[in-house]
Amino acid sequence: MKFINLLFYSVIIITYLLMQGCSTADHHEFFEAYEEAFKTKTNYITHRVQRDEFSIHVREFGKRTQQPTLVMMHGFPDSMHLYDWLIPELMDDRHIITFDFLGWGESDKPEHHRYDVASLRRDLGVVIANFGLEEVVLVLHDASGQPGIDWALDNAEKIAGLVLLNTYYSPMPTLRAPEAIELFSTPGLRRYLSIAATSLSDSLWIKRYNEQMAKFISTKELREPFQKILGHQSLKIRPAFYGLNRVLREEIEKRENKRPQLTDFKPPVRIIFGNDDPYLNGGVAEEFHKLFKNSEIFLIENGGHFVQVDKPKQVADLLRDFPSSN
Repeated sequence: MKFINLLFYSVIIITYLLMQGCSTADHHEFFEAYEEAFKTKTNYITHRVQRDEFSIHVREFGKRTQQPTLVMMHGFPDSMHLYDWLIPELMDDRHIITFDFLGWGESDKPEHHRYDVASLRRDLGVVIANFGLEEVVLVLHDASGQPGIDWALDNAEKIAGLVLLNTYYSPMPTLRAPEAIELFSTPGLRRYLSIAATSLSDSLWIKRYNEQMAKFISTKELREPFQKILGHQSLKIRPAFYGLNRVLREEIEKRENKRPQLTDFKPPVRIIFGNDDPYLNGGVAEEFHKLFKNSEIFLIENGGHFVQVDKPKQVADLLRDFPSSN
């Protein structure tokens, strides 16, 4: 009887959630036009890098110089497009690699794949190996902080520097999950129903997606185009999004024991956080600054969670000559 009651109320709640949806706008034409213009502007080279039987979508900007390559990684629920405003500010001076993790953007999206930090780290490793990079600066944002820092700890000889952009790693006092992440990472019936409802309804998924994205960007005029660009890709990322959220709390907790390794980390670290981010906030930046002894901290005013979107020129100025040869 309890099971039947649970099933009954689940159907009612899912039906209610579905009714809260909205029509799904088709941004395909906008996205295609945007991609064509961005290609003309940056003249990037596209690569498909194999990881086992799957392939990772990679873009290469600029030419190799004496400065180490910048490898820029996205978080969730976004893609390599997170750096589209930043790259034009840097590509004349630096060699840059961006890529979509498996399950995200234009990379393969294998079914029944375990989307966790170990998977993200493997993606990073095969991309670096594919280009034969012996010295890199890892630019980490949001969910890429954990795989990027883990890889750096085990490959310090290849790390010229780390750049942390509104990211997270281990439990920290002021760390707060965005509303969507809190919903889908908290075990229980509500998460189950939310996954069921947003899996069944594209319109509900897009509505909730846009609501969260609007809180990530402080610059009002950038919100609409950015929501269209990432929103166009977002319907296919749901399995990866659900999977990474499912293990999120566990992944954060188990890195508590790695904090001493951060303290012993020798390469330079530059911490650049949008100070208007209520989630991965200035307190998180300060905590990273305490952990990484060889670090500098920059809190950018009027910059939100997507600080590289809100303030690309300021972020570029802090990256252009990092690490300094002096």
